[in-house]
Amino acid sequence: MVAGHLQEKNSHYYIVLNYYDNGKRKSKWIATGLAAKNNKRRAEAMLLEARKNFVPDVRMEHAEILFTDFLASWLEMMKSCVEQTTYASYQSIVERRIIPYFLPLRLPLDAIQPKHIQAYYTYLLKDQQVSANTVKHHHANIRKALQYALKTDLLASNPADKVELPRIDKFVGSFYNEDEVSLLFGAVRGTKIELAVHFAVFYGMRRSEVCGLKWENIDFCSNCFTVADTVAQAYLDGHTVLIQKSRPKTQSSNRTYPLAPQHREMLERLQAQQATNKKTCGRSYCKDYLEYVYVDEMGTLINANYISQHFKIVLQNHGLRRIRFHDLRHTCASLLLANGVGMKEIQDWLGHSDFSTTANIYAHLDFGRKLTSAQTMSKILGEKSAALTLQ
Repeated sequence: MVAGHLQEKNSHYYIVLNYYDNGKRKSKWIATGLAAKNNKRRAEAMLLEARKNFVPDVRMEHAEILFTDFLASWLEMMKSCVEQTTYASYQSIVERRIIPYFLPLRLPLDAIQPKHIQAYYTYLLKDQQVSANTVKHHHANIRKALQYALKTDLLASNPADKVELPRIDKFVGSFYNEDEVSLLFGAVRGTKIELAVHFAVFYGMRRSEVCGLKWENIDFCSNCFTVADTVAQAYLDGHTVLIQKSRPKTQSSNRTYPLAPQHREMLERLQAQQATNKKTCGRSYCKDYLEYVYVDEMGTLINANYISQHFKIVLQNHGLRRIRFHDLRHTCASLLLANGVGMKEIQDWLGHSDFSTTANIYAHLDFGRKLTSAQTMSKILGEKSAALTLQ
C-alpha cells in the first residue's frame, strides 16, 4: 500500500499519494470533491481506499497527468524551494485563479498549447478586469511551472514562451507634497499608525520594516537605528500567518539611519508606555513579541494589513487625498529630490539594491537636473549665437 495524506486546498480535500519510480519519489494528486469543513472522516476513508487500490502505471504517467494536477504537485514542490512570502503568492495565484479556470477543461499537461494560456489571459483581462501587471504575475507562475516540466522531460517545449502579454503601463507612484504631509502628521497624531507614517515619510521605510523594528536595533546612545528585520503577513494554506524574518528584502535593505529628535522622543515615549502596559496587564500581556517595537496595548504585534487599513480610514476621515501607504515611500523620495538630494543618495536612503530601480521609478521627478541641463544648453547655444554675430 502506497503512502499518502490529505491536503487542504481551496477549502477542499485532495488526496496526495507518494510512491517511488526508479528510485525517484513521485506524487499523484486526486480531487475528492469534498469540502474541508465537516468531511474529514469521509476524506480519510477515501484516502485509505485510494492507497489500497493505487497501482502506478509508469508507462502512461506522463501522458495522463492533467495540467491542473501538475500545477498542484509543482506548487507543493516549490514550498521547500522558496521563502514563505513568495510561496504564499504562488499559492494564491495557482490555487485561487489558475487551477479553477483550467480544471473544467481537463487538459493533459502535454496538450497545453499557447492558445489555451492566451485564452486564460484574455479571460483575466476582460471577465475578471484585472490589470496587465496582474496578468504578468500569473504568466510568471505558469511559465515557471511549465519550465520545470520542460526541465524534467515532461514537455518538449514551453508553450508559455509563445504567448503575447498585454502592454504594461510604466508605474508612476503617487506622493504628497510638504503641505499634505503636514496635514497627514496632524491626522495621525496619537493613533497607532503614527510611528509607521512618520518612519515611512522620513526614512522611506516599508510596512514590513516598520513592523519588524526591534528594540535591540535601536541605539539611543549613538542616536541611530538599524533596519535588520521584517514582519510580513501572508495567506498560507487557508490561514493568515505572520512571517518574521531576521533580514529585510535585500542586503541593501539592511541599513542604518540617524535618529531624528522627534523620532527619538516618539520611541522613548512608546518604550515607557509598553512598560506601563506590561505591568498593568500582568499575565494577560502577550509575551511573544517583547523584542518588537510596534505592538499594541496588550503586547500583540501590529501587522502590515492593520497599518494599511487604518491609513485608508484616516485619510477618509480627514478629507485627505487618497494614496496607498506605500506611496509615503515615494513621498520621501520626491521630497528629497525636490530639495537637491541626488539620486544615488536616495538609492542608499531607500535601500534599493540597484541604482536603476531608483532611477526608473523617480527619474520623472528629477526636474532639477532638467533645469540644469536646460541652463547649460542655453549657455552653450547662447555663446555660439554671440560668436556668429561677431563674425
